[in-house]
Amino acid sequence: MSILVTGSTGRIGTEIISQLAKSGEKINALTRSPKKATFPAGVTAVGGDLLDADAMRQALNGVKTLFLLVSNAPDELTQAINTLGLARDVGVQGIVYLSVARSEEFTDVAHFTGKFAVERMIEQLDLPATILRPSYFFQNDVLQKEPLLNAGLYVSPVGNKGVSMVDVRDIADAAVIELIRRHRSTRPLPREIYELSGPDSLTGQGLAAIWAQALDRDVSYAGNDLDTFEQNIKAHAPAWKAYDMRAMMRRYQTDGAVAPQADIARLTDLLGRAPRNYRDFALETARQWKAK
Repeated sequence: MSILVTGSTGRIGTEIISQLAKSGEKINALTRSPKKATFPAGVTAVGGDLLDADAMRQALNGVKTLFLLVSNAPDELTQAINTLGLARDVGVQGIVYLSVARSEEFTDVAHFTGKFAVERMIEQLDLPATILRPSYFFQNDVLQKEPLLNAGLYVSPVGNKGVSMVDVRDIADAAVIELIRRHRSTRPLPREIYELSGPDSLTGQGLAAIWAQALDRDVSYAGNDLDTFEQNIKAHAPAWKAYDMRAMMRRYQTDGAVAPQADIARLTDLLGRAPRNYRDFALETARQWKAK
């Protein structure tokens, strides 16, 4: 019996595959192009598309544990619901589903509401799943290299309320821990939900100050202009996605997304260490940028 990882070539999936390859378990990585995919030794590339029910039935054959990551897409909900239904049909014993923090609250953000609908399915059908709810990723800010280095600007309009961002590596670590726990169990385990956030409440001004220290230069916060943010996203992404990101930032500005200490403590217990902090990420990233 194997572990099947979807989203296997993305930022989180790559981290998960790298760790699982060392676990001694049978690992399958779902990809649309198995002949072109490159994975660590011991990981098998499996062809499939979450919208192709026949292909997914085949990919799920012999799978005991599933990691389900569905990227932000217009048909994200269909992909997730159908895949979970197929997994139940073939008797998958354990599931780790990647949702999002504030999935229930931010109902005007399309991909948040979609992910919460998937959570409702998991609850209603009592699927043996761990739901991981990560906050905004540290690594999203790698895309800010140009404005940070060339203009001294931090441009993500996260606002002034505070957001407890999370490192992608912590998300992957939590996913692997839960995948292995469920995979090695002799029976289906009860449903669990983990909020995945870093230890800091980060504001636009605070993030600019962190990058100023990391880069040893003046850095300012570009402000809360959502119109400009949406237009910048549209330069390299579809209009629907740009608006979705705008809606998310609007909720960060109006509501914030600060993690309760109880959630941080629970994640610390799961990881066996404190979650990574943003300042260390910024310093590490700045060193990498300077080395290139």
